Amino acid sequence: MPRIEISIPEQTLALFDERGECVRRCAVSTSRNGAGEQSGSFCTPRGRHLIRARIGAGQPLNTVFVRRRPTGETWSPGLAAQFPDRDWILTRILWLSGCEPGFNRLGTVDSMRRFIYIHGSPDTAEMGRPGSIGCIRMRNADIVELFDRVGAGTPVLITG
Repeated sequence: MPRIEISIPEQTLALFDERGECVRRCAVSTSRNGAGEQSGSFCTPRGRHLIRARIGAGQPLNTVFVRRRPTGETWSPGLAAQFPDRDWILTRILWLSGCEPGFNRLGTVDSMRRFIYIHGSPDTAEMGRPGSIGCIRMRNADIVELFDRVGAGTPVLITG
C-alpha cells in the first residue's frame, strides 16, 4: 500500500509506493498557527493518520466544496473577490482520521471531528509556507494526482 508523509517544518508532502520509494514530492501549506492537536486551535495535527474518505472524484478542477459537498461554484478570481474571507476547499478532499487515541483520535484531539483534510486550493495560494487554518493545502493538479494514486485506508504520517 502507498503511504504519505507530510513535513510541517519543510512544508512538503511525499508519496511513497509499496516498495517504500518516494514517487512524488510537492510543496504544501499547513496551518499558519503551527502544529497542534487540540480542537479549536486551528493547528495542523501531527502523528499517524489514515485517509478515512476520498471526496470529489470526477469533479472539475476548482470545484468549490463546503461541508464536503460541491456547491456548484467554480473558483475564479471574481468569486474570490466576492468572498474574500472564505477558506477555499477545492477540487478534491482526502479526509484524515487520527490513529493515536488521546493524541489525534477521540475526545478534544480527534482529527476527523476537527475536519482535517488534504485538499486543493486556489492557484493563488502560496505553497511552501504555512497559511491554512489546520488542513494541508495543495495545488489542484497535485491533489488530483495524489487522489488518483491513493485509496481509503492509506497511511498518512504528519511530522513537525
